[in-house]
Amino acid sequence: MTKDSPATGGYGTISVAAILSESATRRPDSTALIIDETRITYADLWAQTRAYAGALQTRGIGPGDPVAVLIPNVPDFVRVYYAILALGAVVVPVHALLKAHEIEFVLSDSGAKALICAAPLLEQGAPAASRAGIDTVTVLAAEGTESLPRLEDEAAAAEPVITYLPRQPEDTATILYTSGTTGRPKGALGSHFALVEQTNVLLTDTFDITGSDVLFGGLPLFHTFGQTAVLNTGLRAGAAIVLLPRFTGAAALSLMSKHAATVFMGVPSMYAALLESAKTSEDRPDALRYGISGGASLPLALLSRFREVFGTEIYEGYGLTETSPVAAFNHVGVPPRPGTIGTPIWGVDVEIARPEVTDRIELMPHGALGELVIRGHLLMKGYLNRPEATAEAIVDGWFRSGDLGTKDEDGYLRILDRKKDMIIRNGNNVYPREVEEVMASHPDVASVAVFGVSHEVYGQEVVAAVILSDGANTSSQEILDFGKDRLAAYKYPRIVQILPELPLGPSGKILKRALQSSWQSDASARSEAVVIGTDA
Repeated sequence: MTKDSPATGGYGTISVAAILSESATRRPDSTALIIDETRITYADLWAQTRAYAGALQTRGIGPGDPVAVLIPNVPDFVRVYYAILALGAVVVPVHALLKAHEIEFVLSDSGAKALICAAPLLEQGAPAASRAGIDTVTVLAAEGTESLPRLEDEAAAAEPVITYLPRQPEDTATILYTSGTTGRPKGALGSHFALVEQTNVLLTDTFDITGSDVLFGGLPLFHTFGQTAVLNTGLRAGAAIVLLPRFTGAAALSLMSKHAATVFMGVPSMYAALLESAKTSEDRPDALRYGISGGASLPLALLSRFREVFGTEIYEGYGLTETSPVAAFNHVGVPPRPGTIGTPIWGVDVEIARPEVTDRIELMPHGALGELVIRGHLLMKGYLNRPEATAEAIVDGWFRSGDLGTKDEDGYLRILDRKKDMIIRNGNNVYPREVEEVMASHPDVASVAVFGVSHEVYGQEVVAAVILSDGANTSSQEILDFGKDRLAAYKYPRIVQILPELPLGPSGKILKRALQSSWQSDASARSEAVVIGTDA
């Protein structure tokens, strides 16, 4: 280190807030956001954001301060998100479906200095903030109807910030809480560098998005997929983003048709909802160029149906909260390989490691089944205040994903399942993804989730929870027979539950833990399901 170099290791600066600021300079009169009949230009959005930042600064929010955000997919989420970042503070997005005690944990664990909460979510947000000992500021509250301070009023009275505060590349920009599949949620620390570099790579080497595109923003913006792939990437490109506060297939089809959406990003359950709604709706997204899917494995049958109904491809990718999130993708411009998650994005390595070796990374040859491990510019800084969890997750510079898969000679990756979701039936490994692919190909199945439950003879039994297509009256036994005819004896589900809906997390991912818990505790569900045979 030379004597004039700073202790931080360099003079370079960066900020996620520059994404909006610079697009507002380049494309001031272009539409940035669309909600209902309202269009907001880039210039107006940045001006509103700077006013919000001025109000937060008056409240004492400054560099490094965590600020929690509990707002649905409305323009205020965008304003607040970039306002916090413009001050050099840290965004702590809160899932909109959490209950008060869950919100309180996020606020306390993150050390949030304040909660900015949409009025419709105050019932859970306000008591959580009170118990955490921090202030609540509202947005979307009608004047005179809420005793809490309104950020809109404070922004109108404050002096807007002139521009964003530059940050060191490794400074924390976001704290995103994982779903907590192994206990309490953990706060993944995302740096300004990782988030900006992810956005740039997605635009230059992965997606095909320009300023002429209209993105459909149905993904929750409080989730990493929505924040990076829709919000940051869309605004960096200068595109327009159509916001939908609460996703339904019918509403999405209507908005996509009305606003000529060209790119749809969603999780598989959203694509299933679009297909179901298309059966009864005349709305068609005729301008749609392609879809992007992530968050969970995309059944091949669903991909095929989408192509038939809407005449366009879905490109599947893969990532996690800890990887900003996109790690691999079927790059747009190259014909997608159905059933794969594509190849690693630029500057990122994704390999297969021996899953049972935990103290080091032992890479496996092409074609071998093992755990996906990831390294590159996209990695989180670690888990907030959890050095042991960080050390367990990041080994030898590689992030251990917990997902099982393979990599072929061409570099294409396939996901078999989560290590923890794998079912061991009578000593045989059963991968729910493989079973779901088969069961989803039944013409009357709209959606399916496969999971394991304890069994006194076989250790675990295979269960398929199914949602039928509208108007279908297929029985559980018929669906079971369909799987039996197409899967090995140890793989096919002996138990089939037909449900009105599947439990979904805030990001739209099916919650298999909830299904398992319901099965174990609900005797009536067990009695109504088909359970056959004692054969192995």
